[in-house]
Amino acid sequence: MDGLALLAFAMVATFLALVMTKRLSALIALMVVPTVFALAAGFHAGLGDMMIEGVRNLAPTGVMLLFAILYFSLMMDAGLFDPLVRVIVRTVHGDPVRIAIGTVVLALVVGLDGDGTTTYMICIAALLPLYKHIDMDRRVLACLLIMSCAVMNLSPWGGPTARAATALHVDPGDVFVRLLPAIAASGAWTLFVAWRMGLRERVRLAANPQEPVAKIEQDVLLEEVGGDLSIKRPRLFVPNLLLTLTLLGLLISGLVPLVPLFMIAFAAAAMLNYPNLAEQRARIAAHAANAMATASLVFAAGIFTGILSGTKMVDAMAGTVMYVIPPELGPYLAPVTALISIPFTVFISNDAFYFGMLPIIAKTAALYGIDAADLARASLVGQQIHLLSPLVASTYLLVGQTGVEFGELQRFVWKWALASCGVFMAAALLVGAFPFAA
Repeated sequence: MDGLALLAFAMVATFLALVMTKRLSALIALMVVPTVFALAAGFHAGLGDMMIEGVRNLAPTGVMLLFAILYFSLMMDAGLFDPLVRVIVRTVHGDPVRIAIGTVVLALVVGLDGDGTTTYMICIAALLPLYKHIDMDRRVLACLLIMSCAVMNLSPWGGPTARAATALHVDPGDVFVRLLPAIAASGAWTLFVAWRMGLRERVRLAANPQEPVAKIEQDVLLEEVGGDLSIKRPRLFVPNLLLTLTLLGLLISGLVPLVPLFMIAFAAAAMLNYPNLAEQRARIAAHAANAMATASLVFAAGIFTGILSGTKMVDAMAGTVMYVIPPELGPYLAPVTALISIPFTVFISNDAFYFGMLPIIAKTAALYGIDAADLARASLVGQQIHLLSPLVASTYLLVGQTGVEFGELQRFVWKWALASCGVFMAAALLVGAFPFAA
């Protein structure tokens, strides 16, 4: 193995180990670990430029998340999601199994826009009050949301499918349609996981003294839905709903870049609901901590990705993988690509994998008669675990809003997400989405 590639793998492994064992917070580890490894490897010159470039590349995402959090927080304050919370509370009737399954169903529906940020914000706004009052493990909420988003992220307008299709010059719709049975299987697996976790929570909560279900429901409806009536805007429900639907429509269509879209939407929401300047300041101050905590993690991730790319560690990792694949595996490059995608969409960014590694693999696969569209489908297997990557900005939003530590999320979700990769791959092979052998 190339020395630089070995260093890169060691760097990623060290980061994950420090975060998962709670030796360092994700914010500190994202900045310190790559810096130490880069200096140890002799990349003193230009290190600052690499960091700046990485931060610059992720700056739009950080700004977008900042204003997305502020926007949806204002909508929560104004009471846009109160009717949804009422319906969910009365439907699940305090049962952890129903709550867990309802979490997945809601996330799968909301996740149709292919954007994890909005899915997390809307679902957490609706469900976190219920989880808190019933004392359900918030790791369950985070796990089910991240797995549901992984399923819906494979839509043709989602990032991974579009990247794979673009990199190999194939039609995103063709890639997606053949994968529908596998996507459905992953969705069914996520519902099964929700059922299992719900049963476990039901047993755990049954062992502890609990308030009557009716009392819990009343508390949720009064405290979370009633809340501070002075900041509720029930008369503006229809305008707020239309504003949010317009925002989601523009988000899906891609007509307006995400950063100005959320900035303008936040400004419109603030002026509509809180025209008084003192009220605007109070609402922004109330949510500034959450917004800045998430944005700071994204900017810190820019240091990590900047060093990974600037030192060419990403290229070295890709080259090592191609070097160690023996020629005998040539006819099996479709399933090999599927297996490779599992760790590499965690270790490196989607851009690096789909635009860096995948075209190289595709050239070799073409020699064995493996179709580019088949290879594109195989490369999407790893997306069932990709959202656990420290390089995914929306995951920091999830941990920040649910109050679950990043390392704790990794430990709790890993086995379920890895199993989801297996379900997805088995279903894809079974229906012929990509061949086992050329």
